[in-house]
Amino acid sequence: MLGLRLRSLLFNVGWYVGTAIIAIVGMPILLLPRRAVVAWADFWIDFCLWWVKVTCRITHRVRGFEKLPRGPVIIAAKHQSSWETLAFHRLFPDAATVLKRELIFIPVVGWAMARAGNIAVERGDGSKALRSLLRQSKGALAEGRSILIYPEGTRTPVGSSRPYHAGTAALYRQLGVPVVPVALNSGLFWGRRKFVKRPGVIDVEVLDPIPAGLDRKTFMNTLRERIEEATKRLVDDAQRGI
Repeated sequence: MLGLRLRSLLFNVGWYVGTAIIAIVGMPILLLPRRAVVAWADFWIDFCLWWVKVTCRITHRVRGFEKLPRGPVIIAAKHQSSWETLAFHRLFPDAATVLKRELIFIPVVGWAMARAGNIAVERGDGSKALRSLLRQSKGALAEGRSILIYPEGTRTPVGSSRPYHAGTAALYRQLGVPVVPVALNSGLFWGRRKFVKRPGVIDVEVLDPIPAGLDRKTFMNTLRERIEEATKRLVDDAQRGI
């Protein structure tokens, strides 16, 4: 356990120091076109993923990439860890991520999230938030970009789930593109609000797309069943050492 704590401490120190250096040195990039900001963010994410691999021995593998349809889609993913908030920007390049609006007010990092073209939504703002979500998502889709959303809205511990929010169903109905469910087991290694990070291989699985045109209830049931069942399988396999 001591070794894990020391490795986790080393990761945290390096993460904060490295992030601060990259943010300060790269601040002028915020004045450049969106593509430059995205490249800057990619550099920071690559550093974070490399550093967690070196210090905590956490790596990842992805199955099912071949199931991604051509063209923009809605990617609906399980959310267990901070890991996917980093890695998914590299696994699904230039997707517009739906995030909490308060995040964009974080100095430098939050500003970069906004300049990179992500979708900031005010939580708890009801119909106004939903209209904003749809408007921004349609704009991203018009640019040929996919939408990345976490249907539960927040990280959930391994073995649990939260209600799937109506925003995902609204996007599905209004945008008329396939929804690609994504399962993972990242919480086993980089847990929600856990200081200690455990070595291992995070599994991410891209599941069969859900075609446009289903009614709301059928869509939401299908999405939830596919994500939750696959996530449970990935967690069980990792715990059995498969």
